[in-house]
Amino acid sequence: MTDDEGNGQAVVQLSGVRKEYGESVALDGVSLEIHAGEAVAVMGPSGSGKSTLLSMVAGLDRPTSGSVVVHGEDLGTLNEKGLALYRRRRIGMIFQFFNLLDDLSALDNVALAAQLTGTSASHARKRALELFEELGIASRQNTYPAQLSGGERQRVAVARALMNRPAVLLADEPTGALDTRAGEQVMDLLLDLNQIGQTLLLVTHDQQLATRCASRLIEVVDGQVARERSLERTA
Repeated sequence: MTDDEGNGQAVVQLSGVRKEYGESVALDGVSLEIHAGEAVAVMGPSGSGKSTLLSMVAGLDRPTSGSVVVHGEDLGTLNEKGLALYRRRRIGMIFQFFNLLDDLSALDNVALAAQLTGTSASHARKRALELFEELGIASRQNTYPAQLSGGERQRVAVARALMNRPAVLLADEPTGALDTRAGEQVMDLLLDLNQIGQTLLLVTHDQQLATRCASRLIEVVDGQVARERSLERTA
């Protein structure tokens, strides 16, 4: 756990973020803070701006106006190379469809994330093996993605996202492609991660995922924060 995580400082700060795509406005003056150790769910109808908000925090897209600061770093000051390094070092990302490389084993998919930041192959594999043990998939380390179940693939994706000890873990519909049982296992996993201090930002349509894993809900409508409230987690 970093010092930031110990004192509840803001890990993510959006200030007056607006994003335009031609004539359409995806985000319209969004301001919010996510503090270290929080688990925040973002919900809203399709086209409301949820995924655009996540892209801003991930440094995958730039705001038309306003600022995005993550872990003390103003993303607006970074060039494309700087943003790529930021994503590798500060952000962990989990996607609905896993985004694993089919021609690499599960372990190599995960180790690659650390090797891209300059970590040696041996250290990367050691860290990956530790995560596989923690996530209960050590026996699947040499298996290729096509031979894994949906739940196993998402656990590999979670391991990859955690490789570089990210300041914030971003999840975009992390249970959307899973059956009910696998989805519940991933929810439990995200909850466990948050309970040991991992900051989470989840985008989801799934009310159950939000109430199970998040301590705060942000509802986005027409590119604006419509409501924000604390959540009592359900068992």
